[in-house]
Amino acid sequence: MADEDLTEVLTAVGPRLRALRRTRGTTLAQLSETTGISLSTLSRLEAGQRKPTLELLLPLAKAYGVQLDELVGAPATGDPRVHPRPFTRRGQTFVPLTRYLGGLHAYKQIMPPLPQGARDEPLEQRVHEGYEWLYVLSGRLRLALGEHDLVLTSGEAAEFDTRTPHGFANAGDLPVEFLSLFGAQGERIHVRARPAGT
Repeated sequence: MADEDLTEVLTAVGPRLRALRRTRGTTLAQLSETTGISLSTLSRLEAGQRKPTLELLLPLAKAYGVQLDELVGAPATGDPRVHPRPFTRRGQTFVPLTRYLGGLHAYKQIMPPLPQGARDEPLEQRVHEGYEWLYVLSGRLRLALGEHDLVLTSGEAAEFDTRTPHGFANAGDLPVEFLSLFGAQGERIHVRARPAGT
């Protein structure tokens, strides 16, 4: 790998790490506790002020449940297939559908049914930077979005700014499966109507 290529790869690690952490909903403090890496080192690493070394990247890859080459953005091999490594958070399974960690992220999410008595309880709602699209593949997905409490079924979709308080739950007796597209910095899909500069 040429020196300029190596520099480009290393420069991209910080933003990639920040995007991954935000996507997972993890704070720097939580990540520091999990990995044993100091808060200041993690912050400098994400800001590109600290050189990414194996000693830093290996515990981060383990904490996120990803392969090391996903953190460093290994050069493309010509194989277009994405080889997802599912991970579990709060009892929910996430299957990544995108190879790279910057920009928009796509996941297939599988949420098990709740116990019968827990289905009507108010949902915890969170807010964070970004924009999200959901598409239900099967089952019933409860979406609390601000003052709205909706149930989406197979074939239905929703989109929202994630600065609006929101929360999800399974509203049925079977697992609910849905696709989620998330832009950490609030990216929205843009359709160009005419060539730039006209």
